[in-house]
Amino acid sequence: MTSFVPPVAPRRRTAVAVLLCAGLTAALTACGSEDPDKGTNGVGRLSAAEIENRAQKAADSADAVRLAGTLVSKGGTYKIDMRLKEDGGTGSLTSKNSTFELLRIGDEVYLKADSGFWSHDEKDGKGDAGAAAGDKLQNKYVKVPQGDPTYKQLRGFTDMETLLDGMLTLHGKVNKGDHGKVGSVRTVQILGGKGEGGALDVSLKGTPYPLRFARGGGGGILTLADWGLDFELKAPAKGDTVDYGQQLPKSTS
Repeated sequence: MTSFVPPVAPRRRTAVAVLLCAGLTAALTACGSEDPDKGTNGVGRLSAAEIENRAQKAADSADAVRLAGTLVSKGGTYKIDMRLKEDGGTGSLTSKNSTFELLRIGDEVYLKADSGFWSHDEKDGKGDAGAAAGDKLQNKYVKVPQGDPTYKQLRGFTDMETLLDGMLTLHGKVNKGDHGKVGSVRTVQILGGKGEGGALDVSLKGTPYPLRFARGGGGGILTLADWGLDFELKAPAKGDTVDYGQQLPKSTS
């Protein structure tokens, strides 16, 4: 007698094949959407406001930082590279026309630049005096008098709290951005509102320090590194120092 094969068998085979394909698809999908916060400090799972709060607390608790990058303002583009801590800072500022170094130890601020920085414009009729001042002050650490109008401004560039508060501020409603990297360190980004509020990349490794800040409105990009890494602040030798008195000479920069 001929064996009878039930017609339902092909449908069973089809159903099994569908289940296998569905399982394979799910597995591939799971592999393609691996948790971006796996193996991190977990900050990336928080809301944007919570990430911002954690980053601010981390920055406030740090004893030192290195801040470098560009600042863009109506006056032009400036490069900054400063190492900062509570009792002072050291580094350089570069504009289109000049570069000068800053050093602060406590309340004492020193400025070091070449002769071109100090020389007066010859059109003001004081070219000889300006050149003389430039020759005297070039490559010397000039102690900035506290009564000089520029003292407060220059000190601000060496003040860790002032710089961080002024430069790491997001404006508008804070939103969560993408995961990424700054160097080799994984990060999560938070964004200010309306595309003009800036963007802050926060470390997903260890302490959630801010690692990069894009200022709103195209105001420049700053990187932050060496958090908590101490460094020496040493007063310049007397032979390399000039105390100019109550007010610095006018510079051309």
